Amino acid sequence: MPDVIVVGAGPTGLLLAGDLAEAGISVTILERRDGRISNLSRAFGVHARTLEQLDARGLADALVSTGATLGELRLFDRVTVDLGRLPSRFPYLLITPQYNVENLLLERALAAGVEIVHDAEVVDVRQDAAEVTVTTDGKTYRAAYVVGADGFHSAVRRAVGQPFPGKSVLKSIMLADVKVTEPPAEMLTVNGVGDAFAFVAPFGDGYYRVFAWDRRRAVADDEPLTLEEVREVTERALGTDFGMHDPRWLSRFHSDERQVPDYRVGRVFLAGDAAHAHSPAGGQGMNTGLQDAANLSWKLAAVLHGAPDGLLDTYQTERHPVGRSVLRSSGAIIRGAMLKSPIGRAVRGFAVRRALAVPRIFTRVTGQISGVGYTYPAPRGAHALVGTRAPDVALADGGRLYEALRGGHFVLIGDSGTGFRDDRVRVVARLKTGGPLVLVRPDGYVGWAGTETSQLDRVLSELAGTPASRGTGH
Repeated sequence: MPDVIVVGAGPTGLLLAGDLAEAGISVTILERRDGRISNLSRAFGVHARTLEQLDARGLADALVSTGATLGELRLFDRVTVDLGRLPSRFPYLLITPQYNVENLLLERALAAGVEIVHDAEVVDVRQDAAEVTVTTDGKTYRAAYVVGADGFHSAVRRAVGQPFPGKSVLKSIMLADVKVTEPPAEMLTVNGVGDAFAFVAPFGDGYYRVFAWDRRRAVADDEPLTLEEVREVTERALGTDFGMHDPRWLSRFHSDERQVPDYRVGRVFLAGDAAHAHSPAGGQGMNTGLQDAANLSWKLAAVLHGAPDGLLDTYQTERHPVGRSVLRSSGAIIRGAMLKSPIGRAVRGFAVRRALAVPRIFTRVTGQISGVGYTYPAPRGAHALVGTRAPDVALADGGRLYEALRGGHFVLIGDSGTGFRDDRVRVVARLKTGGPLVLVRPDGYVGWAGTETSQLDRVLSELAGTPASRGTGH
């Protein structure tokens, strides 16, 4: 019996399963697809915070090599956000198709010993005080915990009775993979003109992905789509259709804003699109799911290694507010882009440019879009650093913090001669001396900070489990 069953082998499920396996946890992924990674995925952008998480797993540089970097993100016509000012090793948006992310995470998960069962469609999930039983259309599986990372139509979410309140924001969004005779001058081309919206980005294999929306024509998702319709709407929104030809895929979908009330239901957890859905504006969907996985994985491992069960409740308290914030920010972007009135669009552009000129607002907006600005609630009386994202500080041995995090370690940062020893923690010395001792969680957030190591045994028992059981599985 595995310790954890992950339902869904998309980016969220693969990162989560790989983390657990590296921590010595037995993991099985149940995936309804046949094992082929589709090149028809919708996600295209990998933000700074996600790249930091991948850096902590030794994957970021390989992923960056598959795409192109974008230092500015255009929200509306003549409104751009300068990502080059982000306080990160990755001050840009990486443009690379989702399947490149999946390939890297799949290789890592398999190398760590994750078992993946394909053609396994979940039909029921039941739990009691000791375990969870998952039934597919041909077999029954049991585990201590189950994570539903099975997307918008999550079978796990339905089985545990979680509602998915919200609404459809845009209907009949057109998707097309096409070749072009006149490649766009910009890596990411996007604009809305009131009754039309279009987004164009390169796939990296000679094709371009086009998202287009027409206010004049809201039809069902199964209504046939022609290249001529995509070309006409794109030309209205962007002034050209770039000479689109040879489509390999044409489809429609609708964009929803939804979020489950509870990310945890007993021994079952929801992550990624199974827990929240929002507009594609800002490219935050896949990124938010990967952050869910990074937050949950080390907590499941810690509880299976002896940490208190209550640690798992912090997945809800930390990630649910972030999901809600992403719904609001992406919703604000898409509604701004869809303004119909020319006067409204002009006021929109003026107001947003003025707002972004204020440093505090700029930092907040770029922090939300890129993910580097999110913080988690800290216990009463905790140090001000607790719950904040740990920057990738240089270490005395010539390395970096996010290199030290690799392998799912807790990392204690101090000055040389800290003297603390514990098999649950990697102790490192910062290059620039001074400041408090800082315990960084495996997901790159500060779990504790202070000047005395006397509190660390208690903190580590709460966050990491018991020393004897680390790395041995459950």
